[in-house]
Amino acid sequence: MFTLSDQPPSAADFKALYDSTGWGSPHRNPDDYARALAGSWRVVAAYGSDAAGKPRLVGFARLISDGVLHAYVNEMIVHPEAQGQGLGSRLLKELLAICQLAGITDIQLFSARGKRGFYERHGFVARPDEGPGMQYLPGA
Repeated sequence: MFTLSDQPPSAADFKALYDSTGWGSPHRNPDDYARALAGSWRVVAAYGSDAAGKPRLVGFARLISDGVLHAYVNEMIVHPEAQGQGLGSRLLKELLAICQLAGITDIQLFSARGKRGFYERHGFVARPDEGPGMQYLPGA
C-alpha cells in the first residue's frame, strides 16, 4: 500500500531514494537535491511504511515544464524493495494526468537502460533515428 503526495519530499529523503537505486553520486549533498526539487514544476512522491510504521519515501517522479507547451519527465525512481508492485505505473500515470490537465501534449523523457518497454506500455514512442535526443559531453 502506497500513499501519493504532490508535495516534494525532504532533500535528505530524495537523496536516500536516489542512493538506493545506485543513481546517487558521492559528490552531491542534500543542498543539491533541495535545489533540484525547487526547480521542479510538479512532483509525485510515494510513501510506504518502515518496520516501525513510520512513512518512508519509496517512489518519486517529477516534471520540468514551462507549464503550457512542453513537459519533461525528469525522474522516475522506485526503491528496489518497492519495484514490481505497480508503483512506477501509478507515478507515471499521475504525471501524465497533471500534464493533460494543463493541456500539455508534448511530454518527453529519456528512458533508463532496460526501461524502454515500460514507457512504451504507457504510450511513449522512441524518437526517430534522425531526430533522437542528444546529450552534451564536455571534451567530446
